[in-house]
Amino acid sequence: MKERKMDEIKKTIKEIFYFIDPDVKVDFHLEDDSSFRVDVKMRNPQILIGEKGQTLIETERLIKAIVRKRGEHSSFVRLDINDYRKRKEDYLRELAKEAGDETALTGVEKRFPPMSSFERRIVHTALSEREDVMTESIGEGPERRVVIKKKFS
Repeated sequence: MKERKMDEIKKTIKEIFYFIDPDVKVDFHLEDDSSFRVDVKMRNPQILIGEKGQTLIETERLIKAIVRKRGEHSSFVRLDINDYRKRKEDYLRELAKEAGDETALTGVEKRFPPMSSFERRIVHTALSEREDVMTESIGEGPERRVVIKKKFS
């Protein structure tokens, strides 16, 4: 990504968050040539996180639209507000590990509640190296969920 365009994108994103909270702190982290992470710290994060992170997802979509409008169609943007996403990812990994251990021990499959594709991917990835359990996604649309099953050899 060209530095000039990235500076324009940063400025626009900072202005959006500043409008919501003048004391906001916005940090940008280039992951590689085509992706970056936006970390936001603010006093009242719930405004931009919303119920089950839905507002955060929509805010990220807005940022992606801004990036595309600036001509960076192949860029991948990841938004996190007050480490909400990071904590959620850590929680899902731990939940997946515990559910995998329980399934391996009892042989009883474990069904998670419906999750977004992002959340399901975290669970699948957390258990992908295990040889005693397997994961699959079942259901359609908003009812799609992960099921953990014991592998029998």
